Amino acid sequence: MELAVKYSGVVIYLIILVGIGVVASRRMKDVRDFFAAGKQLGFLSVAFSARATGESAWLLIGLTGMGATVGLKAFWVVFGEVLGVTLAWLLMSRRFKRLTDRYDSITVPDYLEARFADSTHTLRLVSAFALAIFVTIYVSAQIDATGQAFEDFLGWNYFVGALTGFTVVLVYITTGGFLAVAWSDVFQGALMFLGLVVLPIVGLVSIGGWGEMTSRLAATDPNLLTWSGSQTVTLEGIFGILSLALIGVGFLGSPQIFVRFLALRDEAEIPRGASVAIIWTVLADSGAVLIGMLGRAMLDGNPGEAVLPQLVEHLMPAFFVGLYIAIVLSAIMSTADSLLVLAASAVVRDFYQQVRHPELPDASLVGMSRKTTLALAAVALAISLTVAVVTPDRSVFWFVIFGWSGIAATFCPTLILSLFWTRMTAKGAVAAMVAGFIGVPLFAFGAPHLPGVGHLFKALSELPPAFILSFVAGIVVSLRTSPPETGERDLAFSRGDA
Repeated sequence: MELAVKYSGVVIYLIILVGIGVVASRRMKDVRDFFAAGKQLGFLSVAFSARATGESAWLLIGLTGMGATVGLKAFWVVFGEVLGVTLAWLLMSRRFKRLTDRYDSITVPDYLEARFADSTHTLRLVSAFALAIFVTIYVSAQIDATGQAFEDFLGWNYFVGALTGFTVVLVYITTGGFLAVAWSDVFQGALMFLGLVVLPIVGLVSIGGWGEMTSRLAATDPNLLTWSGSQTVTLEGIFGILSLALIGVGFLGSPQIFVRFLALRDEAEIPRGASVAIIWTVLADSGAVLIGMLGRAMLDGNPGEAVLPQLVEHLMPAFFVGLYIAIVLSAIMSTADSLLVLAASAVVRDFYQQVRHPELPDASLVGMSRKTTLALAAVALAISLTVAVVTPDRSVFWFVIFGWSGIAATFCPTLILSLFWTRMTAKGAVAAMVAGFIGVPLFAFGAPHLPGVGHLFKALSELPPAFILSFVAGIVVSLRTSPPETGERDLAFSRGDA
C-alpha cells in the first residue's frame, strides 16, 4: 500500500507532462513555434523556464549532496548563481532581446551570424558543432541522474529508471517542441521551488532549529561550519571557492538560457521576469544547501548525493516521497528537454537549412526536427549508460558541470562581447568559441597533471580558465581584424540610443 502511494505522485506528474505535450502540439504550426514558441512567451513562462533549465539534476542531487559533504562552503555556489542570474537578466537580456528582434533570429547562431555579418556561415557551423557535442554530454548527465533518482527513491534498477525518464521526455518534447518545454518548465519549476523551500522548513522544525543543526554539525566536523571548508586558508582553498562561485558565469550567455529571452513576447516583460528569476534562485538554491546540511545533521554518516531521498524518507509521509521523486524528475527533465530542442535547432536549422539547403521553407522542417531530437537523445542515452557502467563511483554534480562548462565557455564570452563591445569581429567570435570549446577538456583533463600547479587547476575546475581563455582569444583576434560596419549602429540600437 505504501509503495502504491509513492507511485501515485510520480504517475500524476508524468500524466501532466504528457498532457502538456499533446496540448502544445495543437498550438505548433511551424519551425518558429518548435524552436522559439513563436516568440510569444510571457515573463512568468520565461522566468520559470530559464530557472528550471539552468538548474537541472545538479541542484536536487548534486548541490544537496555538496551541502551534506562540505556544509556552509556550498553557499558559494548560491552566491555565484544569484550573481550570474541577476547580471544575465538586468544587464544582458534587454540588449539581446532587442537585437534578436531586429535580426528576426529564432536561435542563438541566427543572432551571431547576423550580429557579425558572417556570410561564410563559419559561426553557425562552429555553434552547431559545439552544441551537438556538449549538449549531448549535458543531456546524458540528466539521464544518468534520472536512473539514480529512481534507484534511490524507489529501489528501481538504475537502467530501468534511466530509460523511463528518457521515454517521457521524448514523448512531450517531440510532440510539442519549445512550447511544450516552456509550459512544462513552469509546472516543473514551481514543483522544484516548493520542494526546495518546504523540506528545509520541515527539517529545521523537526531538528529543533538552526542552533541545534549547527551544534550537531560542529560535533560531526567543525569544517562544515566554515566558509572555506577548512580551519586554515590556503591558496588551493581559495581556488576551490572560486570554482564554486564562478559556476554562475554560465548564465551569462549559455544558449539554453538565452533562447528564453529570445522567445519573450516583448522587452516589457523583462523587469517582472528578472524579479521572479532572482527570488527563485535565492530561495531554491539556499534550500538545496540547507537540505544537505540538515541531512548530515539528522542522518547517520555522510549520505552524499543520496541525502535528498534519505531525508524525505526520514521526515515525510509516503505520498510526499512520490512527490519528491516528481520534483527530482522535474529538475532533470526541464533541462534535458530544453537542451534537446536546442541541439535539434543547431542541427536542423543552423546547419541543414541555413548552410546546406537555404531554399527549404521553415514549414518543411518540423518533421526533421522531431527525428533529429530523437537521434540526439538516443546518443545521449548511450553515453549515459556507458558512463554508468565504466565509472560507477561518478558524481552527478561534476558530470553535469562538465557539460555546463563546455556550453558556457564556448558561448558566454562571445555573447558578452557581442552585446557590449563594438570592436568584436566575426573572426574574433570564432576564435573565442573554438578556444572555449578546446579549453574545457584541456583544463579538465590535462592541466590538473601539470607539475607544481596541477593541484591548483584541479581545485579551480575547468570553467574559469576556459572562460578566460575564450575571452582573451576573442579580444586578441578581434583587434587584429576589421569589425563589421554595423557594429556601432547595432549596439547603439541595443542600448536604446538609436
